[in-house]
Amino acid sequence: MNSINIKQLENRLINTSLQPKEIKTSQNKNFEDILKKIQANNEEIKFSKHAVERMDTRNIELDSEDVQKLQKAFKKAEEKGVKEALIIIGDKGFIASVKNKTVVTTMTRDQIKENVFTNIDGAVIL
Repeated sequence: MNSINIKQLENRLINTSLQPKEIKTSQNKNFEDILKKIQANNEEIKFSKHAVERMDTRNIELDSEDVQKLQKAFKKAEEKGVKEALIIIGDKGFIASVKNKTVVTTMTRDQIKENVFTNIDGAVIL
């Protein structure tokens, strides 16, 4: 594990999306509690600006079930050591940086067909 002290962890928590009440009480938490909170915050999947623009221009919508499947795909890819992945969920495709937990771009079924995907080291198809 990287060497990091409790003060550094508290600073990272303060700079994340914690509410003011949570920040005040973080001083009383022990190292393990703070570490778990940081890890939980890192579970969120982010969408790059490019991915959001592509979703908008390509009329791609995600419902809660799609988001859950996307999270599952990220987890599976991460377990296998994949860093950059093609994720296909139904008629939607995603190029994702698994290590950064970020969707880089999105595409429709038509854009997936007869296409070459480079700079990926794995694929997850759900």
